[in-house]
Amino acid sequence: MDRLLGTPVAEVTDLGTSHEWSLRRATLTDGRRVFVKEARRRIDGLFAAEAAGLRWLAEGWRRVAGDVPGPVPEVLAADETTLVLPWIEGSAPTPVAAERFGRELAALHGAGAESYGAPWRGYIAELPLDNTAGSSWPEWYAERRVLPYVRMAVDRGALSAADAALVERAAARIPDVAGPAEPPARIHGDLWSGNVLWGRDRAWLIDPAAHAGHRETDLAMLELFGAPQFDRIIAAYDEVAPLAAGWRQRVPLHRLHPLLVHTVLYGRAYRGQALDAARSVLRSR
Repeated sequence: MDRLLGTPVAEVTDLGTSHEWSLRRATLTDGRRVFVKEARRRIDGLFAAEAAGLRWLAEGWRRVAGDVPGPVPEVLAADETTLVLPWIEGSAPTPVAAERFGRELAALHGAGAESYGAPWRGYIAELPLDNTAGSSWPEWYAERRVLPYVRMAVDRGALSAADAALVERAAARIPDVAGPAEPPARIHGDLWSGNVLWGRDRAWLIDPAAHAGHRETDLAMLELFGAPQFDRIIAAYDEVAPLAAGWRQRVPLHRLHPLLVHTVLYGRAYRGQALDAARSVLRSR
């Protein structure tokens, strides 16, 4: 870490582990505090993908807001085994911070991109994420975000062949139920409540699986595990960038990917939710 930052470390506090990495808070000799993720086993390209995603989101924010400080922390340093970010002191989410977050998320989505996907090899947790570019979101989402994780879940014994067939039928229906076409949005890509860090007066986006996708994906993920102040976030978002009619009915479609990812990572505990989402897609009109 000293080598990456060019400043010696005075103190390190262990914050536990998550997935395949350890989490620490470090105090540098110049008084700064930083957040450090260190790999417990090397996964080629993992931290490079996270750093690229954070920088790409920050670039998008600058595109729409100029020099106004945005909700994406600066990448202080990164290599194959370590990622260093500024330390952000946590706080309880307030209505004002939630509304600010909704407006800022809408602006960030609006930064857009030329095509779906991203120009780097992606990861979600420690799983590979295919960011190959595409021009049509329904087909791209099915081929890059749904079907690969069906196959992984079957290989790991978390889904049966019959389960996989059900999800595959749902994937085939995506073009019919995806709603009005929208341009690529610059999204976080793994925006569950744990990846929103609430600071003193705003929310910060951390641990992204960033790519150009559909903006409803971030919103569906926010609600999946109970983001605080969700209704305020959505109301403020909708004021800045009104959502297309029927977006709430499309939530199961956008949750299909993260629920399949959880099924791959954690096994059959998430099987039922993933299959319920697939059935909802099949019932959609």
